[in-house]
Amino acid sequence: MAARSTFFAIMAAATLAGCDLFNPEHLSTTAPPPAEAPEPPARSADSLALERYYARIENGLSAQGLLRTDGGGPDTPWDGEDLTRNFIRIATFEEYDTAGGQIIQRQTASRIHRWEAPVRINVEFGETVSPVKQLKDTDAIERLARRLSAATGHPIRTVETGGNFTVLIVNEDERRALAPRLRQLVPSISDNAVAAVTSLPRTSYCLVIALAPRNDGVYTRAVAVIRGEHPDLLRLSCLHEEIAQGLGLSNDSPLARPSIFNDDEEFAFLTSQDEAMLSILYDDRLAPGMTGSTAAPIVETIAAEITGEGPDAF
Repeated sequence: MAARSTFFAIMAAATLAGCDLFNPEHLSTTAPPPAEAPEPPARSADSLALERYYARIENGLSAQGLLRTDGGGPDTPWDGEDLTRNFIRIATFEEYDTAGGQIIQRQTASRIHRWEAPVRINVEFGETVSPVKQLKDTDAIERLARRLSAATGHPIRTVETGGNFTVLIVNEDERRALAPRLRQLVPSISDNAVAAVTSLPRTSYCLVIALAPRNDGVYTRAVAVIRGEHPDLLRLSCLHEEIAQGLGLSNDSPLARPSIFNDDEEFAFLTSQDEAMLSILYDDRLAPGMTGSTAAPIVETIAAEITGEGPDAF
């Protein structure tokens, strides 16, 4: 199964940026018609081929009953024990590790990571991303930010510029050419981190890099990279997973159901259990830097409260 999501937690500062396509042409008439956004530049053959490839992927997954948008139901029950187990595996482990200066895929025990500062999400697009996609994605991210803020109780909102969580939506050639921009924005970024973005294989649908520069579990910067070639449902699925992972749910687990933090692609959007895990992550009884063993009894208590299985449940 191809990977919808790739997550990297890097102890350095990094950010990505793209281009603003909306520059309507001024018409010097007495009663100008509404301005229209200019047509984007032509895309490469590689980008067009990827668009066809991902359309086949989405159609195939949907035909199998995957990429569900219902958030879970009677066929996907979960209780406090499930919630505790899944939270510990997803919030206190990471998908990737470093070895010999290389980023490798390996389940690695970690600590709780989350944001302390308000999260300000800014969206930037490659110049070949169509105005229609830009409008759709901007609206989807604004709605997702409100949902994530409600789930976590943490201030999360979109901003036009100056964000600390950058969502970069780019087509193939723009993604390959990001290295100079990355190094311009983050002089200390490693070659491996740059290569993770510019050499992303087509089997990786999207990725997020979250940064805790003091190595204390506190994120201060994140960037998600979303392929502009994705059809609507797959692109929205990437937005849901990468932004949520960039808030601190950094791992996947095959046991997590219903959840987007599972590489089986069953769910496209955040589920009821995912929102419960986000609520736990930002509960004041937990703290950045906690290990899984330290957090587990606290998580168990919070999970019982959420599911109504605590001592006060009827």
